[in-house]
Amino acid sequence: MASTFYFYDLETSGISPRRDRIMQFGGQRTDLSLKPIGKPDNFIIKLDDDVLPQPDAILTHDITPQKTRADGLSEREFLHFFTDKIVQPGTIFVGFNNIRFDDEFIRFSLWRNFFDAYEWQWKLNCSRWDLLDVARMTRALRPDGIQWPFAPDGKPTVRLEMMATINKLSHSSVHDAASDVRVSIALARLIRLKQPKLFEYLLNLRNKTKVEVLVNGSEPVVYTSGHYPNEYEKTTMAMMVGPRADQPGALMYDLRIDPKPFLKLEPAQLAKLWSDHSKEAKYFPVKILSYNRCPAIAPLNVLDKKDAKRLGLDLKKVDKHLAKLKAADGFADRLNKALEIIHPPKQPKLVVNEDEVDGLLYDGFVSQPDKTRMSVVRAADAETISDLTVDFDDERLTALLPLYKARNFPKNLTSVEAANWEKFKARKLLAGGEGSAAAKYFQRISELASKPMTSRQQKHVLKELEIYGESILPAA
Repeated sequence: MASTFYFYDLETSGISPRRDRIMQFGGQRTDLSLKPIGKPDNFIIKLDDDVLPQPDAILTHDITPQKTRADGLSEREFLHFFTDKIVQPGTIFVGFNNIRFDDEFIRFSLWRNFFDAYEWQWKLNCSRWDLLDVARMTRALRPDGIQWPFAPDGKPTVRLEMMATINKLSHSSVHDAASDVRVSIALARLIRLKQPKLFEYLLNLRNKTKVEVLVNGSEPVVYTSGHYPNEYEKTTMAMMVGPRADQPGALMYDLRIDPKPFLKLEPAQLAKLWSDHSKEAKYFPVKILSYNRCPAIAPLNVLDKKDAKRLGLDLKKVDKHLAKLKAADGFADRLNKALEIIHPPKQPKLVVNEDEVDGLLYDGFVSQPDKTRMSVVRAADAETISDLTVDFDDERLTALLPLYKARNFPKNLTSVEAANWEKFKARKLLAGGEGSAAAKYFQRISELASKPMTSRQQKHVLKELEIYGESILPAA
């Protein structure tokens, strides 16, 4: 089957894929020339009654929990459609910042519902791509033919709604998944039309082997990433210091910066600088490049002197910094040790906590026998779920099963299962007193409602959120 793009976007109940949920899914398949294939998909997805949304998120997209309850599919129903109808051979899943955001929400949704969290992005010759860094690199290296906006603070930006406005791309509703999909396709068409070589080049970097070969060469690369400063179009010249020790990837050094102050630092000192994300923190010139996340990198021959000047790259200084970096001994080892300090290796849990299991996707891969058992859970319906018992090897799946039953088949719970579900919700929503999820939820509603700039419509939405929160809270 011929490859196709599938553009998609989500509206969610918050920013954490471990805790928050998808509330709207919009998608459209196109051929590789970006012509639509079939009708667009647009789904509202019900919030489970153990989830309190982030009030700020709801004010952004205006989808209330009540709307999801009235018009939505369950998460389980949506995922069956997603895996059966959307995941087709040769599909390239693409969005705008999807790799860092939307893809993670899809993965955790699949995990909670006993689907494989990863196969949709590689099996059947499927893959993923992200337009955000494509737009950033196009602006940095090949800006001609496209209008490029600036944020109110005067800094360059490629925010989707601003790109749509300045380039007169149809965008009927900001923060609506279906509308954002349409404008993402329009932006892809514009970049492909004006800079076809760069578009095709970056599309081919979906292949992680090609990325690894380029990065592991003896020369620096041009690297565009959200990590880099806005004033330089988020683009620099970077060199691989060494491979990442714990997983496939590279430690990339920003050659704008003199490496001398960092080369002799001990791992603990490097870790302190690397992990400091405060407003006062100094820029740390090392970042991790993951081979499988479609990074926007290019060989140096794409950069001429005019481009370098526009991007503020002093090529003589870059050469001096590169020479110092190549002469350094043991820097990569110290950086990897610093990473171990920042992200200590996880110790296997002796007992899986039911209260945490929704977020434990990355604690290990599921075995093939357990994947087969997961398919038994997915196939169960209201008539068979009550009698379903599955002997998983992975204790995470054992802990997930009661939650899956309660969320999807509440009317089929035994009295003991129903009581345990209420206890789970009480721990999740009420534990911690004034610091509980519920307390923070209602406090935030109150704060937003009292702001002078909050509109009458927004106050109505906040009242709906208050009513919803009160309706799902278990008895204390």
